[in-house]
Amino acid sequence: MLNPDMVREATRLTRAGQLVEATALLQRMLRGEAGSAATRRNTVPVEPARLEPPILDLKASVAERESGPSTQAMPATRHKGLTPFGGMKDLSGFAMPGPVGPTRIPKDIAPDGTRFVSASFANAAGSRTYKLFIPSHAGGGPRPLIVMLHGCTQSPDDFAAGTRMNFLADERNCFVVYPEQPRGANHAKCWNWFRTGDQRRDGGEPSLIAGITRQIMREHPIDPKRVYVAGLSAGGAAAAIMGATYPDLYAAVGVHSGLACGAASDLSSALAAMRQGSAGPIGKAGAVPTIVFHGDRDTTVHPSNADRILHGTSEDASLRTKILRGRVPEGHAYTRTILTDGGGLDVSEHWSVHGAAHAWSGGSPAGSYTDSRGPDATREMLRFFLDHSHASFTRR
Repeated sequence: MLNPDMVREATRLTRAGQLVEATALLQRMLRGEAGSAATRRNTVPVEPARLEPPILDLKASVAERESGPSTQAMPATRHKGLTPFGGMKDLSGFAMPGPVGPTRIPKDIAPDGTRFVSASFANAAGSRTYKLFIPSHAGGGPRPLIVMLHGCTQSPDDFAAGTRMNFLADERNCFVVYPEQPRGANHAKCWNWFRTGDQRRDGGEPSLIAGITRQIMREHPIDPKRVYVAGLSAGGAAAAIMGATYPDLYAAVGVHSGLACGAASDLSSALAAMRQGSAGPIGKAGAVPTIVFHGDRDTTVHPSNADRILHGTSEDASLRTKILRGRVPEGHAYTRTILTDGGGLDVSEHWSVHGAAHAWSGGSPAGSYTDSRGPDATREMLRFFLDHSHASFTRR
């Protein structure tokens, strides 16, 4: 059970603007440390070096491409676990730099002959920068667009390197955009999936992500029927929110180690949902086709949250269920549960990766929070996405 004194103390510290102290206290709660928050108030570590989240020991493989500059400061064999929260700050008055031009792309982020450019978007909720991947053959007809939402403490470059989405997207001629959550919006750079104001259409962070999506659709040859959104951890929870609140914009959703829309409404319920799974009402599950990856040894976001994301489709008696089991050579075993409609279209997929913790399955050690021993979540999500379009899915 969560210590109510510690929850109250974390809330007090956040409201008082003591974000570093609140972050450290939350991390202790997630690790299950007991004790009264009041008696520990003066012992919360405040040195930045001690505020790192718990370490996940992952066996890393050799990166698929020669390591570039982006990997030199990042050990390939140890990756930091994702922490759900940093400090929280109102978005009013938030400012970001304007668009900048393309720069040299490290080898681990995108293949030769492609572009990875920076830009920004602003509306009444604030402003966000983003990185846009433009494939080498972007000319011709409209192309698919994939929106990738990073996890806590990550950046677009880090997330792109770890998932290798740009490499697979270039093979399939897709655009990819990586919105960036700044520390000004959340101290740990987490998307604020647990706040009710950031779970609604046309407001808060959903309006910023949708605005970035639409801006790219206006400025580039994007097929409006093939726009998708995916994310990891806090980014996965944000992706679930985008699918629930903008089913007309996104044709399919990918959630890795995340939570359902509406799984939490405040700090206390967020901690409970992450630790033991959400129990309250959830969002519009099943509004769009959804693929979910989750490690069954995840101690940061409880694996039962994967079932909550797919709650709507899993209870539909008209859907047929198919269960497949497999194992990655010298890696993790997995169970893949597929729900198919009467027309033979896969409505949802749930990949439970056995023995995996809180990390992107099949990812590259060039980025953080990856486990190369798992099935390739990037390839499977992209395959699932491109099997769906707004024309191929009849909304229920």
